[in-house]
Amino acid sequence: MSMIALPSRHEPRRLRRRANLRALLREHHLHPGDFVLPLFLIEGEGLRREIASMPGVHQHSIDQAVAFCGEAVRLGIPGVLLFGVVDNACKDAHGSASWAADGLVQRGIAAIRAAHPQLLVIADACFCEYTEHGHCGVLDAQGDRDDSATLENLQRQAISYAEAGVDIIAPSGMVDGMVMAIREALDAARHEKVGILSYAIKYASAFYGPFRDAADSAPQFGDRKGYQMDPANRREAFRELALDISEGADMVMVKPALPYLDLIRDVRERCDLPVAAYNVSGEYSMLKAAARNGWLDERASVLEALLGIKRAGADFIITYHALDAARWLDQAPV
Repeated sequence: MSMIALPSRHEPRRLRRRANLRALLREHHLHPGDFVLPLFLIEGEGLRREIASMPGVHQHSIDQAVAFCGEAVRLGIPGVLLFGVVDNACKDAHGSASWAADGLVQRGIAAIRAAHPQLLVIADACFCEYTEHGHCGVLDAQGDRDDSATLENLQRQAISYAEAGVDIIAPSGMVDGMVMAIREALDAARHEKVGILSYAIKYASAFYGPFRDAADSAPQFGDRKGYQMDPANRREAFRELALDISEGADMVMVKPALPYLDLIRDVRERCDLPVAAYNVSGEYSMLKAAARNGWLDERASVLEALLGIKRAGADFIITYHALDAARWLDQAPV
C-alpha cells in the first residue's frame, strides 16, 4: 500500500505544542507491568549488601528478598528474576549446589511464592555462579565446555527449580540444545506447566562486568566467547532464534538491550513469541554513574532508555531500574 502524500503545508509541530496533545498521540508507553526485577540471593538472615559497581542494587538474604518483593508487588511489577550467589566453599567443578533440593535459589523460590503468590517467579538457569572455574557448565580436559554433560546438569537444575514452585525457567548459558533438554526433563517430571524463557540471543558483551561482581561469577581463566555470540554478528542471531523456537521456547530474550536495539526489532518482526530484553548491569551502571556525577538527569535518561527498548519491540524488560522506574511512572506516566 502506498503512503498518502502529505499536504505541502503540513506542519508536524502543530501536534507537539501542548503536553496533553503529545500524551494523546504518544505511540508507546511505559508501565510498571513492563518490568521484571533481577534479584541476587545470598545465604544468611537480615542481610542487604550493596554492590559497589551497581549503586542502589543489593544482594539479599532470603528474608530480605521476600520483603523487597513486597515493594515490587506494591509498585505493580509483575515478576522477579532470581540469581543465587553462593560461598566459594559451595562451588565445585560441576556447579552441583545449583540443583540441591535445599539450595539457595530453591528456598528463595519457595519463600517468595508463599509470601507473594501473585508475583511471577523466574529463575535463571546457569552454572557460572556455582562453579569453581566460573564457566557456564562442565569443562573437559582441555578446558572447553562439555555441552553434553552440561545439558544433563541443566536438566537437574530445571527440575529442582520446578519442584520448588518456579513459574518460568530462564536458561542463560548459550548451550546448544538447552531448551529441548529442559523441556524434555520438565515434561518427563510432570512439570508441563513450567515455562521456558530462553536467553536465545546473548552476546559476549563488555556490559556484563558489574553483574560478575554481583554474582561472583567471573571466569577464572579465559572468557565466554566460545559460546556467547560475537557482537559483530546479526544473521547468526536468527539461527539461534529459530533453534530455540523449534525446541519449544515459550519466550525469547535479547541480551544486552541498548547496544542491540536492532536485534530486538529483528526478533520482534521475525517471531510471534513474547520477546524480552535484558537491560544489563553495565547499561544500568553507566547511567547511574553519569547521574551521580551530574552529567545526566537520572529519571529522564533512564525512562528514555527503557522507552527506546520497548519501542524497539520488547514486550517486557528485565532491568535493575525497575523499582525506580515504577516509582517515577507512578508520579508521572510516560
